Amino acid sequence: MLGWSINLFKVFGIQLAVHASFLLLLAYYGYEGWVESGVPGLFWSVGLIALFFVCVILHELGHSLMARRYGVRTARILLLPIGGMAELEQIPRRPSAELLITIAGPAVNFTLVALLLPFAWQGIFSEEEVALYSAGGLVIQLCFANLIMGCFNLVPVFPMDGGRIFRALLAVWLPYLSATYWAVMVGKVLSVLLAAWALWRGNYLLGALFMFIFFAGAAEYRHTLRRQQEDDYWAEMARRAAAVAPVGDEPPLLIHGPN
Repeated sequence: MLGWSINLFKVFGIQLAVHASFLLLLAYYGYEGWVESGVPGLFWSVGLIALFFVCVILHELGHSLMARRYGVRTARILLLPIGGMAELEQIPRRPSAELLITIAGPAVNFTLVALLLPFAWQGIFSEEEVALYSAGGLVIQLCFANLIMGCFNLVPVFPMDGGRIFRALLAVWLPYLSATYWAVMVGKVLSVLLAAWALWRGNYLLGALFMFIFFAGAAEYRHTLRRQQEDDYWAEMARRAAAVAPVGDEPPLLIHGPN
């Protein structure tokens, strides 16, 4: 499913790609805008979604560029209808590194809120209603969208940013695999509760998102478990090899005769 993507261009050397289903999202919001306000509403709605996903890209670049400081490469940033995904080659097992990499994404959103707020302030707190399909309405929508995105990503549902922050904090006191296990278990419970709440409210897209997160967390735990088992296996092989190796013997001297 994730293979149905289209490569666009590179940003800071990182490939940006968009999933084919993203076009359906643009079509849906374009149609909604057209129904509400004709052609201006269509262009306004598509523009809002496009700018919103620019903010999503900036969020993922926050993760990616912070990861680069720790020598972790990002294969690509993939845009999906439910958000963005920075495909890091690996997650550092140092809690401080994972914490900084994770926090960098929401920090970008809160920075964007601070930059947009001076332009949206009057419209938000004014008694006069700002026209929805207007430049002022666009700025207000983007300001609220970044605030919601930043806060939403801090919900401790693994592997969302909040869940990774929770894992990093647990890893200060627990082994990395145990920290992952408990972060995933808490994330599973919260994702089921939040999915049920979203479906009860009639928000089927949000409900589907939390169910996707439920299975994504379980998949990442299995990956972490396999990696831990491989590391333990090779560490044991190295220990056994060191135990049977002669102590103090120098390697034999090889003398080559004339060729």
